[in-house]
Amino acid sequence: MTLTATIEGIGFWAPGVPSWEAALALVRDGTRVDNAPSRPSPQLLPPNERRRAPDSVAVALDVALAASTAAARDPKTLPSVFASMHGDLAITDYMCATLASQPDAVSPIKFHNSVHNAAAGYWTIGAGAMVPATSLSAYDATFAQALIEACVQLATGAEAVLLVAFDAASTGPLAKVQPSAGLLGGALVLSRGDRGPRLSLSLGDGTVGEPAGALASCAPHNAMRPMLPLFDALAAGKPHCTLRAGPGRVLDVEILHG
Repeated sequence: MTLTATIEGIGFWAPGVPSWEAALALVRDGTRVDNAPSRPSPQLLPPNERRRAPDSVAVALDVALAASTAAARDPKTLPSVFASMHGDLAITDYMCATLASQPDAVSPIKFHNSVHNAAAGYWTIGAGAMVPATSLSAYDATFAQALIEACVQLATGAEAVLLVAFDAASTGPLAKVQPSAGLLGGALVLSRGDRGPRLSLSLGDGTVGEPAGALASCAPHNAMRPMLPLFDALAAGKPHCTLRAGPGRVLDVEILHG
């Protein structure tokens, strides 16, 4: 079975590449943004929440709102799929260390932000979305599986779906077994329409090496880097890319640029 989707809007954030427009400039002519911010400032949240939100939530909400705006879609109408390899590993490290040393000192706010669906929760509250939201993890196949999930929702009746992929840096002992560096986020508004690049997905056997390309060079050690071949291909106008889809499995993505 081949799954299909049209991309109506794209959001992107990486170190030194704070928007999809910046990503296009980098890929097409090597232009970089001067004085790029070190952290996104998600405008969906009130100022106080914006400052206190974890980095993982900040980058997820920033790209989600950017993709929705580019698609001219009301965020609260979009079913969503949020994808992260492990959620916020820095907070997970804090939770483990505090529970081991001072269990009574666990911060309620840190606990609140430690769950894998924290970003999806902030999004649905901020956007006022009452439609379904999914939080998905599948190790280094997370992005490919999330893309499949979003396209299955389209194939089974959804008019449009918001896909958001993100990961932040890991710290402490967890960083030794699950290394991740920097912030990275990407979002797509996918629909069954015909306005924008058209994707055709098919699963197959095989393996995929480390991502290569201009965007991949900006976040070479982030856990969500397996998504970058698709964003590099979209920015460069390439007709095809391959994503990791699980042990010995790949997701071939054909792209018909509109």
